[in-house]
Amino acid sequence: MHLKPFIRLVQVFLTALLLLAGGDGAWAVGAEPGKAEALAIAAAVAVEVDGPKTRFKVTLSKAVTAQAYLMERPDRVIVDLPEVSFHLPSELGRKREGLIASYRYGLFAPGRSRVVMDLAQPATISAIHSEPGAPGGATILVIELSRADRDEFRRAAAESAGASRATAEQPAPKEAQDARPVIVIDPGHGGIDPGAAAHSGVIEKDLVLSFAQQLKKKLEGQGRYRVLMTRDEDVFISLGDRVRSARSAKADLFISIHADSISGGQDVRGLTVYTGSERASDAESARLADRENKADAAAGIDSGDSPDDVLDILQDLTLRETRSFSHGFATRLVGELDTIARLNKNPRREAGFRVLRAHDVPSVLVELGYLSSKQDLDLLMSEQWRGKMVSAMTVAVDRFFATRLSRQGAAAVLP
Repeated sequence: MHLKPFIRLVQVFLTALLLLAGGDGAWAVGAEPGKAEALAIAAAVAVEVDGPKTRFKVTLSKAVTAQAYLMERPDRVIVDLPEVSFHLPSELGRKREGLIASYRYGLFAPGRSRVVMDLAQPATISAIHSEPGAPGGATILVIELSRADRDEFRRAAAESAGASRATAEQPAPKEAQDARPVIVIDPGHGGIDPGAAAHSGVIEKDLVLSFAQQLKKKLEGQGRYRVLMTRDEDVFISLGDRVRSARSAKADLFISIHADSISGGQDVRGLTVYTGSERASDAESARLADRENKADAAAGIDSGDSPDDVLDILQDLTLRETRSFSHGFATRLVGELDTIARLNKNPRREAGFRVLRAHDVPSVLVELGYLSSKQDLDLLMSEQWRGKMVSAMTVAVDRFFATRLSRQGAAAVLP
């Protein structure tokens, strides 16, 4: 790809970059401190193949601090950057070029961006540097990869295992003086993890964020609930941090919003509501949970079981009650949506979604529809349909809390 057609002219005085190799096996290149704080713009990406070497080049409006390291299973190169505004064609990163099978990029955490390169074969980071003096005053960040054997790659990946990981921001804890139920809405995917994509270019992470914001506004408008979101912008949040967000907020209900896609499955459509379970209700649900549980890997995070996944006897008893509430809300939600949405042929399902693992927070995952279905996509893009959906979900929430609080002997929740 030629660089010049994509370079955005930004008048920023660039400083020289220093090449540094970190002692922990990660590579880093830094910009001179004290310069302008405006976001750097990524205006173009080029991949150059030179025999056993592949160079990944990003044209930036100004120098940035970058750190690159390796991860195994699957083999990846992770490049962490300060927050960057990516002004790049949407089709980039989908085809193999040299040692790079594919790559993706996006906001990884507040103030931080990330590039993840999936490797076509084992490779090591042989150099990382910048080339100032590009047209328009831009600078080019270069990450050079060299072909390696499996043992060499494994050693290099082990050396960089201590590289820093981002910690996502979590919603503030529930205020003691506010007795209203807390609802956490979780727009799926985000940032470097786009989720499913429609042929028209609509991306799951954008669609579900917009829907979640509309649902939050509707619920807050009643004054009955405190409503938090795991993300309110296009930022990556790990699955574990989504669960921890709900638990730290002492949430009374957790609703994760998604919109799936099936390759070659244009006839498959309809809304589905999932609850958590160690055993999936059917093979299709198991496959979906497996895909969703790999969201962290797409952003370059290894997410093994956390301590919260290991339950003692008291937690197990809490989990049973929590799942009873989850099933109750899911059933009520399907009932309210039956006259509004086109439901899947089996709208109530169960599967082992990591994001539904909080043992003390009733949790559901709502698949609004399939982006691979033109009929579903048309509905998802309709303001009128979304408005009806949000209203119906709000009614389900109201009835859920009216029933739950009556069981607990609590007074009804008032605005």
